[in-house]
Amino acid sequence: MKALRFHLLGLAHLTTHKRNSVCAYTQKIVKLAKIIKKYGHTLYFYGIEGSEVECDEFIPVSSEEILRKTYGDYNKSKEFFKHDPKDLAHQTFNQNAVAAINQRKQSDDLLLCPMGNYQKPIVDSVNLLAIESGIGYTGVFTAYRVFESYAWMHYIYGLLRQDDGAWYDAVIPNYFEVADFPYQPVKQDYLLYFGRIISRKGVQVASDVAKATGQQLYIVGQGSLDNPAEGLQLGAEKHIRYFPAVGPEERTQFLGNAKAVLMPTYYLEPFGGVNVEAQLCGTPVITSDWGAFPETVLHGITGYRCRVFEEFCWAVKNIQRLQPENCRKWAEKNYSLERIGRMYEEYFQRVHHIFAKGWYQPNAERKELEWLNRYYPAPQQVIHSELS
Repeated sequence: MKALRFHLLGLAHLTTHKRNSVCAYTQKIVKLAKIIKKYGHTLYFYGIEGSEVECDEFIPVSSEEILRKTYGDYNKSKEFFKHDPKDLAHQTFNQNAVAAINQRKQSDDLLLCPMGNYQKPIVDSVNLLAIESGIGYTGVFTAYRVFESYAWMHYIYGLLRQDDGAWYDAVIPNYFEVADFPYQPVKQDYLLYFGRIISRKGVQVASDVAKATGQQLYIVGQGSLDNPAEGLQLGAEKHIRYFPAVGPEERTQFLGNAKAVLMPTYYLEPFGGVNVEAQLCGTPVITSDWGAFPETVLHGITGYRCRVFEEFCWAVKNIQRLQPENCRKWAEKNYSLERIGRMYEEYFQRVHHIFAKGWYQPNAERKELEWLNRYYPAPQQVIHSELS
């Protein structure tokens, strides 16, 4: 495999480091940098001062002072993140990143954009082959796109009225440091909702299901239980305990100790990383049956996917049928940095062949084509219900 050169953009509204675990985009940047360096490539990272990313050179292109001027001081554990592509933070970041990239670039370098069309002004000004490295948003703009799930890729194709596939698109799921999510086979007596407290994430459904099944529900995340704009009035519910968004260590404790994680998301979830994090901890998940969940949740093995209220209630009452070790094995085999790293390396090398013979580039060294393989924890058993 050829050693490549990458320019990786951070986020303009948040410092990029592992401790900022509330932001999935931030965490993907940190881990993607690890993957790139593991394969011996050269990596330039452009981010806000104070960022901590494995790279050959970190180029600060913005500052905490700029963030304060743009957004003020706000409680990120309770309030949603603030960002606007036209604000001071993004204008500063983009301008400085363009200058820094143009100073360092070579003609066959690859530019990685994790934030969609927020970063298009940078791409338009540096004349490099740009890859959107983890698409879970709608604002796509490049010709080289990595989607988080097949569900999301096809949804975006529909939005774009794109009837044909694109050879240099790919689906590469999110990826996780397995050691960050210790396996916990012994569970405590609570259900967990973990994420932004908004209606479309299904927090009301989670509350109703927990109440109907006599379970305590922990709700952890940014937002408020009482939010008229979201149609939420959950603050007085006795079966709910609320916690603001937490850091990495508390995150794994909540996920690992829960008897199940409820994710009854209304919208088409591009990936929903919490469901894989929970499974890594040995915790089954109960989700809606669309978006990425059919790709990430083995129904009846690592969780249940549901369509109506009684199915969610049944899933809670029968969660003990699912074995924590199967959740762990499935998630570890398919979503670890090691597994997904091989997928990214295959993809980056494929794209880089554009600078040679492109789509027809030969590869006499290939010994396998396993990059799309999936690995299952055990032979799947079909449980037949009795018919009356």
